[in-house]
Amino acid sequence: MDDAAVLKKKGYILGGSLGESSFAKVKSAYSERLKSQVAVKITDRRNVPTEFLEKFLPRELEILSTVDHCSIVKIYEIFETSGKVYIVMELCVQGDLLEFIKSNRGLPEEVARRMFRQLCCAVKYCHDLDVVHRDLKCDNVLLDKDMNVKLSDFGFSKRCYRDRDGQIVPSQTFCGSAAYAAPEVILGIPYHPKIYDMWSLGVVLYVMVSGYMPYDDSNVKRMLRLQQEHRVIFPETLSIECKDLIFRMLQPDVAHRLQIEEVLNHPWVQGKRLKRFR
Repeated sequence: MDDAAVLKKKGYILGGSLGESSFAKVKSAYSERLKSQVAVKITDRRNVPTEFLEKFLPRELEILSTVDHCSIVKIYEIFETSGKVYIVMELCVQGDLLEFIKSNRGLPEEVARRMFRQLCCAVKYCHDLDVVHRDLKCDNVLLDKDMNVKLSDFGFSKRCYRDRDGQIVPSQTFCGSAAYAAPEVILGIPYHPKIYDMWSLGVVLYVMVSGYMPYDDSNVKRMLRLQQEHRVIFPETLSIECKDLIFRMLQPDVAHRLQIEEVLNHPWVQGKRLKRFR
């Protein structure tokens, strides 16, 4: 059966295309049960690499079936046929954060703060469950009709493993996009996945408030050198508090990079001023 027939049997009327990723296509549909429009992510098992099929897809399905947070895209149903996997989720009618940033050429700090706080709450929820996203980027942050943030695309997500001492076992798989990847990930050394998420979040915030990337990934070798030197060039209009937060998130030394609780408690996220010392 084609997609329309499969979805019809489940109570959905297939609509138009919303977009495509490397391994899936996303379409709109009308849910007769919910009496509203939804998005359906369709993965064809026959057109994806074996590693994705055996490792990444099962992780994504398991995690999506358990997470439940107001700033994470809501999953209504997951079902499979012999050849395809269908993930039915809420439709975020305002599109993705990247397009919103582009159309506004960067966001005022007040707007960025509200959205960034919502995104951080979603990441903290995941990290508290020992779930890491590993592909945090503006394209994977969707916006609902009220311009609320909805974290999406858990294709590279995983549950963290812990050793006998309760310490998180480092990850070794390169995940995500180079422009949002932390130096340790680009270098190919084992990395702490939660701390990796924090670097990517720092890049997201930089893009939100500036309208462009902090580093040019067209030359990865040069990008890596600038990252390791902890060089971040900020727009002059940014507040001291916002610069401080981004600078401490784009910290190449993983031992000193801010963790999610510290980000949420940072003066900029809290809408406060940094203390000035005379």
